[in-house]
Amino acid sequence: MVDGDPGEGDATVRRIDGHPFAPFQVVGEPQLLSAVRLLAPVLPSKVVAVGRNYADHVKEMGGEVDLDEPPVVFLKPSTSVVGPGDPVQYPVGVSDDVHYEGELAIVIARLCREVPVDRVRDVVLGFTCANDVTARDLQKTEKQWGRAKGFDTFCPLGPWVATDLDPADLAVTTTVNGELRQAGRTSQLIRGVDEVVAHVSQAMTLLPGDVILTGTPAGVGPLVVGDEVSVTIEGIGTLTNTVVARG
Repeated sequence: MVDGDPGEGDATVRRIDGHPFAPFQVVGEPQLLSAVRLLAPVLPSKVVAVGRNYADHVKEMGGEVDLDEPPVVFLKPSTSVVGPGDPVQYPVGVSDDVHYEGELAIVIARLCREVPVDRVRDVVLGFTCANDVTARDLQKTEKQWGRAKGFDTFCPLGPWVATDLDPADLAVTTTVNGELRQAGRTSQLIRGVDEVVAHVSQAMTLLPGDVILTGTPAGVGPLVVGDEVSVTIEGIGTLTNTVVARG
């Protein structure tokens, strides 16, 4: 649990007794945020992702927006999840075109299925930053996206879950080595948070801690070993990871 403005040097964190999906107590002495290592804020049973959910990204990928077509949905394995500051491992020799994709991530609070649009906020714990790292060459050549999106470390999440946040119009930016590469707003989503959760839950039961990625704005592009990639979302914070060669 974070106290104070995380952007300030005196922000602190405190442990909780229990877990965030049920009643808990804040315990222990505050520690400076700068003095602790943050892990991924959740360990989901699954990461469900919605693709091509920003019109400008659809166009940059050579497609056209068709609202009569259902959203593109795919899964990333739980083993792809890493936290802030953890390395993204470039699978050298398997892919030579790995891309970043900064996204707003939804964290599910409780077991749910077939959630109506008007009840979605009852099942959402909060929101965090995500990077849907993708082996673009494999995505183009293989008939499904599971391997291209599913490498270990290909789903950084963090730095924490913002539980009191309106996701309707948040700035989403991605930088690589400090250079701005993506800049969008969640108000530009073709299908917003409520519709996305309702659609996904029609197909599968969602468990506490499951994560749904909402799609990426235009500006996706390649990473190379040594790059530092940061995803920043208004009202949440910044998720930063460095790219290393997979050992």
